[in-house]
Formats: sequence, C-alpha cells, structure tokens
Amino acid sequence: MKNLKTEITKIHYDKEAKGVIIKILEFASILYGICSYLKNYLYDKKILKPKKVNAYVISVGNITTGGVGKTPVVAEIAKYFIANGEKTAIISRGYGGKLSNKQINLISDGEKIYYNANLAGDEPYWLAENAKGAVVVTSKNRFAAAKYAIEKFDVTKIILDDGFQHRKLYRNLDIVLSDSEKGFGNEKLLPAGPLREGAEAFKRIDRMVIVSKNFDHTRAEKIAKITQKRLKIPTFVCKAEPDYIYNIKTGEKLEQGEEITAICAIGQPGQFFDFLQEYNIKEMIPFDDHHSYVLSDIEKIKGKIVTTEKDAVKLQKFAKDNIYALKLKTNLNIEELLNG
Repeated sequence: MKNLKTEITKIHYDKEAKGVIIKILEFASILYGICSYLKNYLYDKKILKPKKVNAYVISVGNITTGGVGKTPVVAEIAKYFIANGEKTAIISRGYGGKLSNKQINLISDGEKIYYNANLAGDEPYWLAENAKGAVVVTSKNRFAAAKYAIEKFDVTKIILDDGFQHRKLYRNLDIVLSDSEKGFGNEKLLPAGPLREGAEAFKRIDRMVIVSKNFDHTRAEKIAKITQKRLKIPTFVCKAEPDYIYNIKTGEKLEQGEEITAICAIGQPGQFFDFLQEYNIKEMIPFDDHHSYVLSDIEKIKGKIVTTEKDAVKLQKFAKDNIYALKLKTNLNIEELLNG
C-alpha cells in the first residue's frame, strides 16, 4: 500500500534523513526553487499580472504539501458568507477526481450535487455536501471557473480551495494554513521537503492560521503568538477536534471502546489515528493521499471500519454497512479571521 510518494513524504518530515536519495532530491529542489522564485518574481514585479473578476476573492492555501486542514476551513468560510446572504462559490482544481479539469465542471449549484466523489474528487464532493448553498466548481483554469460562477449564479464571493500558489487569478485576501505539529517539516523545497515555495512567499500572506489537530491546543496557541510577532501577520488558531463516529449508511453512532480497523488516504494519517485513541484499534491502514479505493481495499477487513469523512464519500459506492466516519468539529472565529 506504500509507494514512492509515501516514502518521500516520510523524508519531508525527517530532519535527520541522509543518503544518496536525499542528495538527488536536494538537487531537484534547486531546480524547483529557481522556477518557483522566477514565477513569483515576475508577479511581484508586475511583469505578469493576475486577472481580476467581479467578485471578492479569498484564497485558502498552504505553503507545504499534505493535509493541513484547508477543506473544513473553506467550508466554514463559505457557510459564514451564505449565512450573511452572500452568493458564494468554491473553486477547486478537482485533484483526484476523474473529471477532466481542463474543462469547467459544475459539481454543485448549491442545491443539487451532480457528480459522485469518484468523478468530482473527494474534497469538492465533501464541500458540496458540507457547505450547503455554495456553488462548487472544479477546473484547472480558476479564472474561467470564477467567471462562470459569477455569470451563471450571480456569485459575489469566491473561495479558492488550495489557491495560494495559483497567482493567475487576483485575490483580495490570502489565507495560509500551517499544521501545529508538522510545521514546515525539514524546511526544504520540493521534492526534498514539503515546501511549495521559498521565503519570498511569506510577504504575500494576509492571514495565517495554525491548525491544531489535537486534544491539547497549547502548542498551537504558542506557535500562533510567535508567528504573529515574527512575521507581523495576523495569526489565528483553528482547533480541529473529534466530535463523534457515525455509520455512513445508518447514521448510528459508535460507542467508545469498540474494536475498529482505522483506514485513511490523507496527507497526515497519524493525526487521524491519534483521534481514535478512545477506541480499540486492532489495525491502522494508511493509503496514499487521495487514493482511489477499490473493493479489495476493504473487503478483507472484518468488523467495523473507521475512516475520515473525506474518505467516506469515496467508500459509499461499496454499500458496506460496517463503514464509519469520524466527524470533526472545527473551532475558528471566521468573522475575526476575515476582518482581523
């Protein structure tokens, strides 16, 4: 179940890793860094200019690869705008979905969901289900997707899911998330490390959010204070905590202490497994991020299977009655985040 991508991810968060493979990756990082710096230089010097649309655009992204927790934050921002009467659209690249992202794909018009998770991608589908009222569109061309949402649905607010590195579309606010435990890993650029950009990226950040997927948020709160002081960027803490586990077919809640097999296909599987400590875990099975499940992945597992909500939307197609999902609660003051 583990492939090269999984092994490289381990290297990203191991500052002591050494060897020939590390040297090769570090050489590749130099080339990657030159390209990344050049792109940012051209935009920063206004040689290249982002395109504007007739709506307020917010980007929610990160500087590292892997699962930081962007998707729930995107949903919370969308729900905030919708509750305040704003017509809102979420634009995603649709990574992991089978629909071609060279075209504009309407995943949801705010009421009806048109594609399943396998076609739409797990994150766009989850957003369509959990940010009711939001238009959800996937496309590689975010500008075209934003124009489509504005022209077809009179959208006034656009949220770019994982949009920090996508500089072709102008945004009014750049929100960047960082994991309180993983941080910036070994602090090296891709592919030797998890960083998507170098230090030049920090000057573009308008708001920083430290995501704490933990029972104790002390560490995240300390990091947020240090970050705000050092970078002079308004910094907030997003507390992601386990709420309850439910059967994805019946909705029945799972009692603590029951025996389970935990599976997931997310960027930071360890944090998910940590949330299940109140249960009797007989096995933990991590798949690669955005893994497309097949029946053989789960048919040999006996007993109750617990996974993330993002994974659950891809497992629904197997119609198994022993699959459960962990519901998380996200504690973040959206009004302060947007206006602070």
